[in-house]
Amino acid sequence: MIGLIDTEGDCAEWTFPADPGAVRTARSAVRGQLRDWDLGALADIAALLVSELVTNALRHATGPVGVRLVRPVGPDGVLLVEVSDPLPDPPRERVARPEDESGRGLQLLAGACVRWGTRPGETGKTVWFELAVPG
Repeated sequence: MIGLIDTEGDCAEWTFPADPGAVRTARSAVRGQLRDWDLGALADIAALLVSELVTNALRHATGPVGVRLVRPVGPDGVLLVEVSDPLPDPPRERVARPEDESGRGLQLLAGACVRWGTRPGETGKTVWFELAVPG
């Protein structure tokens, strides 16, 4: 079950339990919120990138995973997406071999967004990215 923190105004936040079903639920929550904000054009890429980051969080950390969306301000703004987990170690980009089944998430993230990064939290870290709003 997800813990809905807030979906009012310019921000939407959820907390997901550390179980495999959280990935699908996070994708669905992100898509639904972006449609509600009339940002459906960003829904697929945002859901894909959130899915990658939530999967990474579940693979490497224990404890809840947070997802936060911040609506763009103005027509030239960016959608800010944050995924938080209790592990303090920042993610590491690696080069996946063609036969590898994982290891491409951060490369995908870097290629799809305007910019991305990490920041430490009181406990754990947050990986964030920005998506340009299509004109």
